[in-house]
Amino acid sequence: MSSRRRITVALAGLIVLVLGGWLVKDLGSDAGSGMATKPLSSLPAEASQTWRLIQRGGPFPYPQDGGTFNNNEKLLPEQRAGYYHEYTVPTPGSRDRGARRLVTGASQELYYTGDHYASFVVVDPTK
Repeated sequence: MSSRRRITVALAGLIVLVLGGWLVKDLGSDAGSGMATKPLSSLPAEASQTWRLIQRGGPFPYPQDGGTFNNNEKLLPEQRAGYYHEYTVPTPGSRDRGARRLVTGASQELYYTGDHYASFVVVDPTK
């Protein structure tokens, strides 16, 4: 095989790898966490209300909102202490904060749990 042909084959292989990685990234899971991604619009309406409060910087209905989330369950990607913050997603009819939360990461990540940290999904706030 000539040098020119080898270079052409190598470049074609590189292009396939790059396009394949791009496709896998966009198939509905967060590449860094392996979690499913859900549009914000598919979550309970209160999640969108909480997201708007987060974007505005409050005011939040509970004093715990904006506090550090320690990721004790180790379900989110491991990060330094103080990286994650949690916010209450109100549950209609609940006498307390309920089980629903949005968790934000310092690099603009957004996660939702509807079962008090037993599981998470990555949230796409643009959808």
